[in-house]
Amino acid sequence: MKQTQTNGKFDFSAGAKNAIHICLGLRPDERITIIGGDECSDIINALVAQVEKVGSECSVVYLENYCERPCLDLPHDILVDMKKSQVSLYVAHALPGELNHRSQVTRFVTVHHMRHGHMVNISPEIMMQGMRADFRKVDELSVRLIEKARQTKVIRATTPAGTDIEAHFSPKLNWLKTSGIISEKKWGNLPGGEILTSPARIDGVFVVDGVIGDYLCDIYGDLRKTPLTIEIEDSRIKSLKCDNELLVKDFSDYTAVDENANRVGEFAIGTNIGVHDIIGNILQDEKLPGIHIAFGDPYWEHTGQDWSSLAHIDCVGREFTIWMDDEMVMNGGKFLI
Repeated sequence: MKQTQTNGKFDFSAGAKNAIHICLGLRPDERITIIGGDECSDIINALVAQVEKVGSECSVVYLENYCERPCLDLPHDILVDMKKSQVSLYVAHALPGELNHRSQVTRFVTVHHMRHGHMVNISPEIMMQGMRADFRKVDELSVRLIEKARQTKVIRATTPAGTDIEAHFSPKLNWLKTSGIISEKKWGNLPGGEILTSPARIDGVFVVDGVIGDYLCDIYGDLRKTPLTIEIEDSRIKSLKCDNELLVKDFSDYTAVDENANRVGEFAIGTNIGVHDIIGNILQDEKLPGIHIAFGDPYWEHTGQDWSSLAHIDCVGREFTIWMDDEMVMNGGKFLI
């Protein structure tokens, strides 16, 4: 995709317009809080420009003005500001130790039924690609897929890199749609484009030849040349293998922070048809059509899972073929529904 530049900088207006007008559906009578990091100031300015076009009241609170980063806990003054708003955005890069304060943000917006867009690790490349998707079409696909998923008992998936997994699902656990069209019922990552749940059980081999999440994504980027092979038994990590021994150690340490950190908490299918390949950034890459799983927290408040974790690390692969029960719904990364 050609990336338009203005005065030597990327023109983020199209992606910002999508975020404010389409994804969040901001109205003139509403107030929005934008929680930001200094490293995302150009993107935040583009978002604010779109808020001004709507005519809404806007408060921009930079983390650095309230705490030294990494910011372990969300500052009280930011929570006070959020209480005044109906809509919010989180626009900052992930640093080690900051998962807790981001979890505090998402718990707050869930309890207070706010429309919230989570833009962790947002980048110029994402603003020019995934955030420019036609989110109405992404939502239409997500609706078709989630209706089928809710009737499915077993999903099997394979990839050319060696993934071969079988996941079982319980009708007691909820499937969720985060297609980029955000409501008060569930906050969503932006760019959006996925359906997700917590599996009852998953077994097999998952080869991460895409990316891993949280702050480790910035360190290791695209794993096509050094994939991480994860053997899973009864939803837990049985073994790890990778030519990069430091990656194995970092991943092992991350998934050992508590008793459920090495347990598959999330099973998701990316539905952003505006995303075509891995770019080395988890925020967009997990929306790539295909499967990603996450070890750690299962978003229990929404999925209905009966356990939790302080960890949550996504794992993304490439070129999936997927069967829902006996029906093939994706072949080589292309949807068939």
